[in-house]
Amino acid sequence: MDQLLETAQIYSENGLEVALQWLTSPAAYAQFALLIVAYVLALVVSGRLRPRLSQLLTPNEGDQSPFAKGRRFLLIFMPLLLPLLAYAFTAAGEQVTRSLFGSGAVIAFGKRVFIFLAVRRAVTDIVSDPFLKLLGNYIAIPLAALYALGLLTPIGTFLEETRVSFGNISFSILALFRAAVAGSILFWLGRWSADTGTTYIRAQETMRPPTRELAAKAFELAVFVTVGLILLNVMGLNLSALAIFGGAVGVGLGFGLQKIASNFISGIILLLEGQATVGDFVELDGGESGTIVRLGARATILETFDGKWIVVPNEDFITSRIVNWSDAGSGNRYAVDFSVSYDTDINMVPEIISKAVAAHPAVLDDPEPPDCELAGFGDSGVDFSVEFWVEGIDDGKNKYTSEVRFLIWNALKDAGIEIPFPQREIRYRDGHHPG
Repeated sequence: MDQLLETAQIYSENGLEVALQWLTSPAAYAQFALLIVAYVLALVVSGRLRPRLSQLLTPNEGDQSPFAKGRRFLLIFMPLLLPLLAYAFTAAGEQVTRSLFGSGAVIAFGKRVFIFLAVRRAVTDIVSDPFLKLLGNYIAIPLAALYALGLLTPIGTFLEETRVSFGNISFSILALFRAAVAGSILFWLGRWSADTGTTYIRAQETMRPPTRELAAKAFELAVFVTVGLILLNVMGLNLSALAIFGGAVGVGLGFGLQKIASNFISGIILLLEGQATVGDFVELDGGESGTIVRLGARATILETFDGKWIVVPNEDFITSRIVNWSDAGSGNRYAVDFSVSYDTDINMVPEIISKAVAAHPAVLDDPEPPDCELAGFGDSGVDFSVEFWVEGIDDGKNKYTSEVRFLIWNALKDAGIEIPFPQREIRYRDGHHPG
C-alpha cells in the first residue's frame, strides 16, 4: 500500500508539472486551438454526413437479404461518426504542429480523449447486450479513461510486478485481471456461438429431430471445450502439466458425480435412438405427462397443458417405462361411449354415427376410419362405442372427444333417436301405494 501511494504521488507530481508546462507554452496553446478546430470541424462534417449516410444505409422495409442485413449492421455504428472524425482531423493536424513547434504532446492527449469518447459512445449507444454493457461500463470505459490520462502503461506495469501466490503457484494481478476479462468475453462469445449454431442446426428440416438435437449438443460441447482451452492458453498454463492433475480430478468426479454422468450418457442414448425428442407428448411412469420442450445434457423438461414445467432426469427415460404418444408422428386412437333408447332400430346407429364422426376435419381414415360398435345392453339403454383416429393429443388446444360428442348428439337428434336417461320401475307386492 505504501508503494502504491508513493507511486501515485510521483505520477500526480509529474502530471502537475506537465499541466504547468502546457499553461506556459505557446506551442501548447496552438495545439489546444487545433483540437478545438478539429472538434468543431468534426461536428459540422458529421452533421452533414449523418443524414446522407443514414439514407444510404437504410434498406427497404422487409428486405432480409444479406446485403440489407449488412447495411443495418453498419447503421449501428453511426454514433461513432463524430469522435472518429475528430480523431482523424486531429491526427492530420498533428504532423503540422510537430513540424512547426517540434512538440505534439497536447495533440496526442487530445487524440486519446477522442478515443475515450468513442469508447464511451459505443458502450452507451451501440452495445445492447446487458453483459457486454456491464463489461463496457466497468472495464472498457475506465481503461479508456486511464489511457487518455496516460496512466494505463504505468498502472499496468505496477500490476504486472505485484504478484499473489496460491501455494506454489504465483500470478501477477495483471494476469488475474486479464484472465477474468478474457474469460468473461470468451464465455460470452462461446454462449453466443453455441446459441447461434444450435439455432441454425435445429432449423435444418432435412435432418431427423433426434439427429438435430444430437448435433446441436455436440456443437455446444465443442464450443465450450474450445473456449476453455483458449482461456487456459491465455492464462499461460501448461496444458501438459495439467494432465496428471486432470486425471486425478476425473477419478474423483467419476465417483462423486455418477448420477450426472449417468444422466449425460442417457441423454446421448435418447438422442441417438430417437425414442423421445422435442415436441413429443410423453406420459411418465408416475402419471405425469407433458410435451418435451427441451432435451438438456442432464435432464429433459416437459411442459404440461397448464403451463407447468417438469424437470425429468434423462436416466428416467432409460430405466423406467415412458409412454410416448407422439413417437414417429403416428396417430392416436380414442373412443367415445354413448347410449340409445331400447325403442331405437339399433341396426342404423353404426352407419349414422360413423358418418357423422368422419366429417370431423381432424379424424383420420388411416389406419382405420371411424368404427361404431355395439358395446352392450345397459339398464337404461343400448350401449355403443365409436372409435376414431386423430393426429395429436386430446388435450390442450385439441378437444377431439368433446367435439365428437357434439357430433354424436347432433346426429342422433337429427335422426330422431332418443338418448336415454336412467329409469327405474318400482312395484309393490301388496298392490297399494304407501301413505
